[in-house]
Amino acid sequence: MANPTLRAATLRAAARRAERARQPQEPTTDPGPGPDRDPDTEGEAASGQEPAPDPAPEADPEPGPARTGGRPGLLGGVLAVLVLLAVAATTVLGLEYREAERTAQARTAALAAAHKAAPVILSYDYRHLDRDFAAARSHLTGPFLDEYGRTTTTVVAPAAKSYHGVVKATLAKPPGGDASPASSVVSASPDRAVVLLFMNQVTTSTQVSTPRLDLNRVRMTLERTPRGWKVSAVDAL
Repeated sequence: MANPTLRAATLRAAARRAERARQPQEPTTDPGPGPDRDPDTEGEAASGQEPAPDPAPEADPEPGPARTGGRPGLLGGVLAVLVLLAVAATTVLGLEYREAERTAQARTAALAAAHKAAPVILSYDYRHLDRDFAAARSHLTGPFLDEYGRTTTTVVAPAAKSYHGVVKATLAKPPGGDASPASSVVSASPDRAVVLLFMNQVTTSTQVSTPRLDLNRVRMTLERTPRGWKVSAVDAL
């Protein structure tokens, strides 16, 4: 008689085999990718990894106007600078032209004033000194006006009265009969000018037996004043 324990074990093994025979069998081979299955994604799914995202589409190059969007602003700035430079240059040229025109006018006016003032300042007659000195002072300005007053009062007037001095000054004329006086403008600006004059001075007094002629060169500085061009300095050369 068989062992009861062995028999029971044999029955359980047979029951398990019958149970496995009744269950459907899973395929043991990979059926391969179907028409709607991506092998790459299936492999990633089987491995537990998420499929890698598709690379972003490469951006299209920007159209031409967008690329040069900064150039109109830059060009506008350059044009603005050029306009400003042109305006500044025009202003400077205008000021220089105006300055040159004023200087040319000053040369003419100062030379004419010097021609008129020099004979009066450098002449006197002992018989009417006050009148002669007053006429001379009307052509003077600045510190030179005070200096002239002191010199004529303390030096010229006493000597002229003592020796009956008379000095007659005239503008020298160049040889050849030219009517223009021998003079020139050394330098000039709109408000100041230096003039060189050639003067003839004839002096008579009790100190000389005959009239004496002196040929002098005089440098005269003139300045523009509210009363016109006036002499601010006289230097004998």
